[in-house]
Amino acid sequence: MFPARARAAGVLVAIALLVSACGGPPVRAPVGDLSTGGGRVNVVSPPRSGYYTVHSGDTLYSIAWQYGDDYHDLARWNGISAPYTIYVGQRLRLRPPPPGGRTPGRTASRTRPEHAAAPRRRPRSTARYGHHSAGALHWQWPTKGPVIQGYDPEQIGKKGITLGGRMGQPVRAAAGGRVVYSGSGLVGYGRLIIIKHDKDYLSAYANNSKLLVKEGDRVRRGQVIARMGSSGINRVALHFEIRRDGKPVNPLRYLPKR
Repeated sequence: MFPARARAAGVLVAIALLVSACGGPPVRAPVGDLSTGGGRVNVVSPPRSGYYTVHSGDTLYSIAWQYGDDYHDLARWNGISAPYTIYVGQRLRLRPPPPGGRTPGRTASRTRPEHAAAPRRRPRSTARYGHHSAGALHWQWPTKGPVIQGYDPEQIGKKGITLGGRMGQPVRAAAGGRVVYSGSGLVGYGRLIIIKHDKDYLSAYANNSKLLVKEGDRVRRGQVIARMGSSGINRVALHFEIRRDGKPVNPLRYLPKR
């Protein structure tokens, strides 16, 4: 009988400890590689409140990418000027303020956000491949390997193409620009790099095993920026996206024909 009573007492103690722990302050998970089970989980749909609280590792570009917004709009809605500095704990509006509403005060920089006007609508190309107009940009394939998943505008979540390859294979910048995100804070993207090419175009390189550039680095077209991997997914592959004015476009309309 004594062992049974001891076991019962142990269960009661464990329950009491669990209940007391639930009453303590919440613990925020650190930013980490989601492929290994660590890190916080970001959502694609905006919170019902319409606001997002900045976490460690976020940039204005990564938040805009996550919610499908143009970073120019996100900056304007929140009164943030270039170079678009944000702070941990800052609350950002994810939708335009109501008519007549006031935006928050601007940051210390008094420079106007570049290209703050509403996104321009341009006709879509019907070509499957090839040199789609992108100003002075000249695109190249980000890595060798077959297209194992094409662009699907109806796909929920990530919208781009997926290229097969081997672990550690070089991943190259598809066009020159500046790195505006390098990390693993966006769910499903694993180790991710986002490059800003000009005022309209961004590109993303996801699921890498190793990142070779950091935020703020200038990169040239064809420069090795990462190594292919399987972070955030269950196979070795590179997920590649191009966004124009914050909206996904079919990369095959921009990449040269193989």
